[in-house]
Amino acid sequence: MKYLLSFLLIALFAFPTHADDIETRIKNLEEALKSKEQDALSSKGVFGGSALMNPNISLILDTLFYSSNLSPSELEEREISGYMHEEFETKKGFNLESAELFFFAPVDPYFNLYVTIPVTEEEVELEEAYFVTTSLPAGFQLKGGKFKSGFGRLNSQHRHNWDFADPPLPYSAFLGGEGLIEKGVQVTYLPALPFYTELGFEALQGENEVLFREDAATGPRAYAAFAKASLDLDDKSTLLFGPSVAFGKTDTGTIEEDTRFEGDSTLWGLELTYKWTFSDKKAFKLQAEYLFRDQDGDFTDADENVSNLEREQDGYYVQAVYQVDRWRLGARYDGLGLFKDKYVLDGQSEDFRTPWRATAAIEYNPSEFTRLRLQYNHDRSLGGGETNREVFLQAVFGIGAHAAHKF
Repeated sequence: MKYLLSFLLIALFAFPTHADDIETRIKNLEEALKSKEQDALSSKGVFGGSALMNPNISLILDTLFYSSNLSPSELEEREISGYMHEEFETKKGFNLESAELFFFAPVDPYFNLYVTIPVTEEEVELEEAYFVTTSLPAGFQLKGGKFKSGFGRLNSQHRHNWDFADPPLPYSAFLGGEGLIEKGVQVTYLPALPFYTELGFEALQGENEVLFREDAATGPRAYAAFAKASLDLDDKSTLLFGPSVAFGKTDTGTIEEDTRFEGDSTLWGLELTYKWTFSDKKAFKLQAEYLFRDQDGDFTDADENVSNLEREQDGYYVQAVYQVDRWRLGARYDGLGLFKDKYVLDGQSEDFRTPWRATAAIEYNPSEFTRLRLQYNHDRSLGGGETNREVFLQAVFGIGAHAAHKF
């Protein structure tokens, strides 16, 4: 049994795949493991099976070199006026983004357990730790713990799986650099339809520092729902799409420095991805998301004056990646204020410049476990009107039970 499971793991993770996240790969393994686990449980007890005693472990190293025409002081606190104010942690020069540990194992025939622990030079963080049921009837599945929300497409992927080194502008402005990672529960349902469809609902603590409240003491403060569908257009092309929504109570200081916003927030999302695979060595992917944020509440400025603030703002990104053998060429255009840019403070409307950014990237994948990427951003999103010409040279390496990235 030990050698059979090892073979299954190698076969699953060592060859090219179009899965967008490690969970998709693991799901392909669950059915193969299930019968073996049941045999092990019946013969050796709850803790007798080798798959149960030996979790799958991997390590992903994400490191990069960063360069910009702006000074370190200009980069330290980047602000998109009217949208968000954040600390930019990437330094000019060499950066160790993280060494990410990932653990997976079936607990028993009814539950799987997943844990993701990014280690940086400053801290060890418990990014994800959750269980997933494997035996609920009628297409239902329950997830609980701390996990990446099913909201949107990019949010559910780990950072090293992204097609670019940094998040698109609407994700940074509306969700922060880390995305929507929350403690809570998620229920998903797979209805019996002619094409793949997943419906999901989440009750969340609401600790996202941009959309809800950092370190929320009481909960749930937020909720999310999503629908995702996948259609095979033909033998070589697939269309993925679906809407999402996240809503809850907000208490954040990320609009401007030394300010506070308290109120209600709703974030709508719409995702669309087209994949075309000509062969194992040639493929094309077009991906886009549209996000719309609606907020209403009290805004406290640096002088402790309280005013009513209404914000209706949107953002988008469109990106394309073309793969030829082990090379991938990528282009992305992202921006804010496409259709909506409403910022009304105490009845007075304020106008801000329209942020946008253009990105080009080229990467080489020596193997399924290594990614080398060169990326250039022409960034016109900063509140001061400066043009940030930034370059990323990124290297991602993976060892263990799954590869660093899809190929």
